[in-house]
Amino acid sequence: MSGPAGPRDLLIVGAGGFARETAQAVAAANAAGSQSWRLLGHLDDDPALHGRLVDGVPVLGGCDLVHELPDAQVVLCVGSTRDHTGRTRLARRLDLPADRWATVVHPSASVSGTSRLGPGCVLLAQVVLTAAVRVGAHVAMMPHTVLTHDDEVADFATLAAGACLAGGVRVGRGAYVGSGALVREFTTLGAWSLVGMGSVVLRDVPPGEVWAGTPARRLRAAGAPELAELAEPAASAGAAGPPAGTGRPHTGARAGRPDAEAGAGKPSAEAGARSPHAEAGGPSAEAEARAGRPGAGAGGPQAGARAGAGAGAGAGGPSARPAGPHAGAGRPHAGAGGPGVSASAARGARRGEGGGPAQGGRVRPGDHDETAAGRGPAVRMGSPAT
Repeated sequence: MSGPAGPRDLLIVGAGGFARETAQAVAAANAAGSQSWRLLGHLDDDPALHGRLVDGVPVLGGCDLVHELPDAQVVLCVGSTRDHTGRTRLARRLDLPADRWATVVHPSASVSGTSRLGPGCVLLAQVVLTAAVRVGAHVAMMPHTVLTHDDEVADFATLAAGACLAGGVRVGRGAYVGSGALVREFTTLGAWSLVGMGSVVLRDVPPGEVWAGTPARRLRAAGAPELAELAEPAASAGAAGPPAGTGRPHTGARAGRPDAEAGAGKPSAEAGARSPHAEAGGPSAEAEARAGRPGAGAGGPQAGARAGAGAGAGAGGPSARPAGPHAGAGRPHAGAGGPGVSASAARGARRGEGGGPAQGGRVRPGDHDETAAGRGPAVRMGSPAT
């Protein structure tokens, strides 16, 4: 009978806060004997970091070095609230087989025997998965995250420190749950949505939206990188379907709401309706973007404020939109070039502003925000938990 296998070589992609935290989790797992890793070093596309030590761990070179070390396992440790698509783009770029992705679990984390983790996950200290929790690939869980019975978390999601999910919650692909957020049982957080820190989520969050507050409410559409990722599955499949990774259509039926959360079952519609430039128009653009959602802004002072904000935004005169419960119903969408588009949004669309960093370029996971010409968006390597 052969003895126990020796330590496995490990590469951490990234050299920022989250990557450093993961390196400490690796050291703790080695010390406790719960896992056995030989940490070779960090990989980062920032040349200024190459050859340096980060918390005593060397930065070996750029991310593509993974192909020159085929026996090493790899874990992606990039992310930021400003752009939480970094792990997705890196995974697509590196294109490694599933057995190359390492899952790192801090020894103080509690993962029940009926729970399952996908490849490439990172669970930091005191994470708890209670019963029959299903976690996809490349999911990041910061310290003291709690997932309870029957929760499902799709690929590339991030749960920041202290986030707590009640039973039966569905977290869509690439969703970001902020520090200390509380999510009600049987609630769905749509793909590439973001829930702000300390929020209390009592109802479904549609894909591609940013929600915050107590109770959580919609603030705006997600950023351009997230909306581009949201549109990606629909574009490749050619038809709208359930939010990626949630495993079922995104509706309010489970919570007893017949309204299906105002179009939440159509993630591709959400992405297509909200052009990355729609936000450039300010409050009126947001109001127009909500025009097709029954009851948007119904009965509250914000509806009137948003209606007023659009005054004069149309071609040649004040907005004729009523301030009633269905303000703006039937008006063209802000992204459609109709009278609801503000002058600033039109100018921004012509210049290509308001859309965030360009997609499809080289990922630069250095600890900075600059975008190199022709190389695509930089990926900030700080911890996504703060």
